Amino acid sequence: MTAEGNGELHGLPPSYARVSLAVVTSGREANLLGNIHGGEIMKLADSTAGAVAARHSGGPAVTAAVDEVAFLQPVHVGDIVRTFSQVNWAGRSSMEIGVRVEAQPWNDPSTTSLHVASAYFVFVAIDGAGRPRAIPGVVPESPAEVRRHREAEIRRAHRLARKAEIDSARRTD
Repeated sequence: MTAEGNGELHGLPPSYARVSLAVVTSGREANLLGNIHGGEIMKLADSTAGAVAARHSGGPAVTAAVDEVAFLQPVHVGDIVRTFSQVNWAGRSSMEIGVRVEAQPWNDPSTTSLHVASAYFVFVAIDGAGRPRAIPGVVPESPAEVRRHREAEIRRAHRLARKAEIDSARRTD
């Protein structure tokens, strides 16, 4: 991960830290409608993203923001839920992790998995004192990874512009 002798960080491909997790849902996670609560899906997505962030950065990383979560289909009690996650973009100490969530009925392996949610998390790598620490960049290798990287840069620019505009408005109040 570092260049010989100078401590400079090199970029890593998204495949280096890619993670997938799977769980079987139960009635314990159900909401009042009998579907799996969206917060449970977010928790699983955050856990998957956290594993990717720690692997990519080579140490502890914390959730700094959830940029977007889109729930596309309900998840039912008993579904097998799978998350697929990778680093889309990395800066000096922060990184965007994309998560795709799919579900499939536990009792019918012939059923095609449904894309039920997508999310984008921003993580910051931290040192032992809780301060941000330097991380490797991302080196996209496939056309899909290049697209994800470009889209992550757009989300980051929007996030920073929104923050600047809110900060500016607060100064005039």
